[in-house]
Amino acid sequence: MATTADFKNGLCIEYNNDLYTIVQFQHVKPGKGPAFVRTKMRNVKTGRMLENTFNAGVKINVARIEHRPHQYLYNDEMGYNFMNAETFEQVSIPVELINCPELLKEGQNVDVIFHADTETVLYAELPPSVVMEVIYTEPGLKGDTSSSTALKAATVETNATIMVPLFVNQGDKIKIDTRDKSYMERVK
Repeated sequence: MATTADFKNGLCIEYNNDLYTIVQFQHVKPGKGPAFVRTKMRNVKTGRMLENTFNAGVKINVARIEHRPHQYLYNDEMGYNFMNAETFEQVSIPVELINCPELLKEGQNVDVIFHADTETVLYAELPPSVVMEVIYTEPGLKGDTSSSTALKAATVETNATIMVPLFVNQGDKIKIDTRDKSYMERVK
């Protein structure tokens, strides 16, 4: 058991018979009335965001979760298959539990999050950014290299389509943000 004083970003708690991770929290002590904690939480299973207010000092159940390094192997009709980097055990994860499956390459390292008490997979999390090679995009026009406001579609090596600036060409390596599938920068 913990209290609201133990809140921190990334903490996984049990709330309304479900698991939530705390994305953001703020302790508030108004001049009149008791203190409270405003939180933004993400449902582990559905990904929905929930805003909630807890009274200060309320007891909460903290869920024990473990981040285990895994390597992506392949996908089939059963789901996406990963191998534990330490024990070499394989686990199959449904596509709904992966934060950006279209950016997975064979051999890529990901964190698989397990509920420690039940040993069940909660979700798989890619690194914050990945580097991919552009395999197809329309060529940029001469004179469009300075503007980064206009975007065009580019297909990367995993066949995902990413919107990139006009100066990105076929064969370039780009860094992609896995949280929202957005272009970050060109990589040398």
